[in-house]
Amino acid sequence: MNFVNTKLENFNNSIKNKKVAIIGLGVSNEPLIDYLYNLKASITVFDKREEDKIDKNILKKIEKYNISKQFGENYLSNLKDFDIIFKSPSCRPDIPEIEQEVKKGAKLTSEIELVLELAPCKIIAVTGSDGKTTTTSLIYEILKNKYKCYLGGNIGIPLFTKISEMKPEDIIVLELSSFQLMTIKTSPNIAVITNVTPNHLDIHKTYNEYIEAKANIFKNQKEEDTLVLNYDNEITRNFSKIAPGKVIYFSSKEKIENGIIYDDGIIKSCEDGLRRHILKLKDTNLRGTHNAENICAAIAATKGLVEIEDQVKAIKNFKGVPHRLEFVRELNGNKWYNDSIATSPTRTIAGLNSFDEEIVLIAGGYDKHLDYEPIAEPILNKVKTLILTGQTAEKIFGAVKQKKEEQNKSIDIYKVNNLEEAVQKAKEQAKPNQIILFSPASASFDSFKNFEERGEKFKELVRKL
Repeated sequence: MNFVNTKLENFNNSIKNKKVAIIGLGVSNEPLIDYLYNLKASITVFDKREEDKIDKNILKKIEKYNISKQFGENYLSNLKDFDIIFKSPSCRPDIPEIEQEVKKGAKLTSEIELVLELAPCKIIAVTGSDGKTTTTSLIYEILKNKYKCYLGGNIGIPLFTKISEMKPEDIIVLELSSFQLMTIKTSPNIAVITNVTPNHLDIHKTYNEYIEAKANIFKNQKEEDTLVLNYDNEITRNFSKIAPGKVIYFSSKEKIENGIIYDDGIIKSCEDGLRRHILKLKDTNLRGTHNAENICAAIAATKGLVEIEDQVKAIKNFKGVPHRLEFVRELNGNKWYNDSIATSPTRTIAGLNSFDEEIVLIAGGYDKHLDYEPIAEPILNKVKTLILTGQTAEKIFGAVKQKKEEQNKSIDIYKVNNLEEAVQKAKEQAKPNQIILFSPASASFDSFKNFEERGEKFKELVRKL
């Protein structure tokens, strides 16, 4: 008997002739235009960018379907009398025009919320300040040989238009940001929180709001659901007090009684104090304690879904994610690494701690209003030459300079105008056997569309040397 997703059918039937607003024409919302148009919804698209900044393929689609559009500074001035509003991840739900429509009865949702609500199968979702992409990718690699898996959220593809293909025995693996989590009312069956440290404070009004958004990933779980938490992070450890379902911890610092730990170079499972060796970190393609923690989280999330042997095989074969401590090339005795995904100080600290060699560090970028004081000491301990660029260059310079004077340490620091100059300066200053690490500790939006574009540019520049 063929499976019928009645929840999806009911949604599709309810959309016909409804007034639908799509706010933000990014990757996650573009497929909605085709899907909702085919269901005969009355669509209006909104984007705060001017029309000449919108992707030309999307503009062609809007013209072809004769869809209403509102672009530019006052793009939400005509957000009135809508039945459903789809917001992009970075669009805050408390914008006055949106709040007003919700008060009048409009349903506020997003592509990812509908996946959580309407998918017929098990969902595993990962969030955290650091390590989301690697952990999500590991979980997907572990499961994909046994199950039909769908990878989405921040990585993979927008999954809403794939729901009609999904069967109850399939598995969805999602990476979710704090922006995507702010308004969700459905939690995944298995939730993973890698850690929580200050991030995205340019968008979130307070650090507490950011923490609350992360907690949404598990708040609506059921008793039979699972939450995987980092025991070493105080905020995530305390989430266990309000978790509705079962909690599994992972740790690289404590020998916990139950959970998955990283101890003395080995990933181990712990049950009632008994420890079982799973694999050695040196037998994988990943380096650094932070990656050992990501492996622990992925093993905990897939526990019971596949055999340990299958977990180990997938982890050993995993090459890492692009732009995360990605080896680019060796030149003149120096190894160059692309860590463009490091958009916060904690991520760069994890990158620095992955190397025993002396480091030439290229850092700096878009300012998310984060505190750079914590990165100063790790830089002084690991870095011989620091090259700074972008909006945060002065903040990082100030933090390192202050700590340098306090500790009477020496470090060569250069400020340059752009990534091209930074790469040239790194080549000039590097000594034999030093690592050259591009790990910005900052977002990319001052000069690039996203961290991927920034990382590709870095690799291009290094390959041309």
